[in-house]
Amino acid sequence: MLITLLDIALAGIAVWLVKTILSSKRSPAPLPPGPKGLPLLSNLLDLPQKEQWKTFADWGRKYGPIVHVRALGQSFIILNDVHIAGDMLEKKSTIYSDRPVFVMAAELTGWKDTLVFTPPGERFKEYRKYLHGAVGTRSVLEKLNGLFETEAHKFLKRVLRKPEAIAENIRETAGSVILQVTYGYEPREDQDDLVDLVELALRQFTEVMEPNAFLVDLIPPLRYVPSWFPGAGWKKKAEYYHDTLQQMSDVPLQFVRKQMSEGTNSPSMVSSLLEENTTPEQERNIKWAAASMYSAGSDTTVSAIYSLFLAMTIYPEVQRKAQAEIDALVGNDRLPTFADRAQLPYVEALISEILRWGTITPLGVPHTLSRDDIHNGYVIPQGAIVLTNVKGMLHNPDVYADPWTFKPERFISAEGKLAEQDPRSCCFGFGRRICPGINLADATIWSSVAMSLAVFNIRRKVVDGVEIIPEPRFEDSMISHPSPFSCTIKPRSAKAESLIFSD
Repeated sequence: MLITLLDIALAGIAVWLVKTILSSKRSPAPLPPGPKGLPLLSNLLDLPQKEQWKTFADWGRKYGPIVHVRALGQSFIILNDVHIAGDMLEKKSTIYSDRPVFVMAAELTGWKDTLVFTPPGERFKEYRKYLHGAVGTRSVLEKLNGLFETEAHKFLKRVLRKPEAIAENIRETAGSVILQVTYGYEPREDQDDLVDLVELALRQFTEVMEPNAFLVDLIPPLRYVPSWFPGAGWKKKAEYYHDTLQQMSDVPLQFVRKQMSEGTNSPSMVSSLLEENTTPEQERNIKWAAASMYSAGSDTTVSAIYSLFLAMTIYPEVQRKAQAEIDALVGNDRLPTFADRAQLPYVEALISEILRWGTITPLGVPHTLSRDDIHNGYVIPQGAIVLTNVKGMLHNPDVYADPWTFKPERFISAEGKLAEQDPRSCCFGFGRRICPGINLADATIWSSVAMSLAVFNIRRKVVDGVEIIPEPRFEDSMISHPSPFSCTIKPRSAKAESLIFSD
């Protein structure tokens, strides 16, 4: 008798139901509250397909900051409060630092070898050690300030030449910074094969991480279905995406090895690590730690800088205030440098507002816990998938007044300190899973933002005499970028244009 894909799916559901029944036991505390759900299906039909963060925020207002739902035998814990998330994922990081199994993205496509999906253990520690040594502290990154400033200056030139291609210009700049820090590789202008390869891998990663996009993530036994089986085209896609990822990790490593053998390599994280006496296992870890830094860091930086151009198009008065601050300190004879940073509080607040308003990772990356926990009187069961509603946290009106308005002033008090909660407390992750490239991203974003504001006027496009104000819309994906929008970008003056093209 022919076994169909539906038969396999039903069998998978049966396995989950049996698992649920067998694992049920008397708990010392109740589960957190949440929507009631239906018999057998539990909350499967309650889970939203799009903009999950909105539904999760609604549940938080109704049920409290910790919400529990269940689907196909799997418990989900949704956190809507940054302090509770910190208490659980940071103070109890020893049990909350694992990752759930993402069959399509991690197992079949191969992203399990990168830091984001690596479980706690020796390999995880080694990855973090490599990345911390390269970009983990401000003192280390201060030595790279010249690189950040040079690449930001190149960014200005790219924008002036091709203002209509702002997203591509941002991506090229972010990629160039990380490729040089990681591999000592300086991409070619306009188009570079390695940058294109990484961009392809990142687009594929975004696709395989879409919620509920692949049935195999809900029914893991489907992973054993052969690629020739009717309806299993997703399996061929996984094989193709796996090959792309392998190239993304291998090609730049081969470049470094070749340069080192010829004595022409530039200083980089990978070259410095390979100069040591490394074992084959260590070399493998170096390769994937490096791939982790590029794949994670470039996309998040792109999102933040792109949000700057969207925000300045919508809020010209904010742009004028930031430019006035830069003009008063820097003047018009040079570009801002990191030496000016401490004396530009409004620009600093503007960057904080970019991270809040244009939330880069709306739901972060899921955690799971290695054993049962009791928190705030609720049991958090072992193996539960913990979701941090980062966008809900950063748009909570009880924390951020008028949260949908772009308002840097919210981060400046009379004493010059942050008046509202710093978005960095959640936008880069929690606990042991916090982004190891947070300081690298911060430096890249600051230099690009400060220099762009110093020399460009970012304005609304005018069509038939009418200003077009773009909607502040963002992609519904794991790493969220502003949706495409139109604006005009021109030098503020002839002097600004000469600064852009100066060496």
